[in-house]
Amino acid sequence: MWLATLLAVIIWGALNSGTAIAQPGAYHYGFKKSVEGRLPSIDQEGFKDIVIKYGALFLGDTSKKELYLTFDNGYENGYTSKILDILKEKKAPAAFFVTGHYVKDQPELLKRMVMEGHIVGNHSWSHPDMSQLSEGSIKTELDKVKEQVEILTGQKEMKYLRPPRGIFSEKVLAASKQFGYTNVFWSVAYKDWDVKAQKGSQYAFSQVVKQLHPGAIILLHAVSKDNSEALGSIIDEARRQGYEFKSLDQLTVSQ
Repeated sequence: MWLATLLAVIIWGALNSGTAIAQPGAYHYGFKKSVEGRLPSIDQEGFKDIVIKYGALFLGDTSKKELYLTFDNGYENGYTSKILDILKEKKAPAAFFVTGHYVKDQPELLKRMVMEGHIVGNHSWSHPDMSQLSEGSIKTELDKVKEQVEILTGQKEMKYLRPPRGIFSEKVLAASKQFGYTNVFWSVAYKDWDVKAQKGSQYAFSQVVKQLHPGAIILLHAVSKDNSEALGSIIDEARRQGYEFKSLDQLTVSQ
């Protein structure tokens, strides 16, 4: 019993530390959060070299007060329409990373995202751990999303990828770059994906706003009730602080 408990603790630690998991050379994305305006960091996570090598994005130009809103959409929980309403009202662009399930289940929301000027990115067809897939299987996962989104929305180009569950390896980064993708990680996030542990809009607001920094790529999950209720206030407060919301297509990385 004690051995099983110890093994569970080791696995949990690996999943939450950014260290190698599943297979040698695989990582679960993690970062040192921004505190009191200091920039976030991936220096201690063990994967910075390959992120840079393959042009993956973690943050933008840290000399500019620019922010990039991104949402992960694995399934619909009833809040994306409200999120789109707020983005339209506030004239703020965003990127939505979608799975195959979302593509099949929510064609009208996908059409609306593209029609209103947002980017639809790739979150894989079946949300697997891509570090365990062959190069051919990775391509199949990505191609199916791209093709179906184009059929539904007319969006011909899909060039941004967010690896499912934040799990990646050098093989994943190399293969996806070969297939024309830029991997997009993040520099602002909080535990918002657990729909059974929502803590209210004020909590969501404070968790995001306290991490804001120049060049931030913000990750939010569209399944979160808290996010849908806090988003307008987050945008307003960020602008009050002098930030401007930009599209990923406008992102530049500080050297």
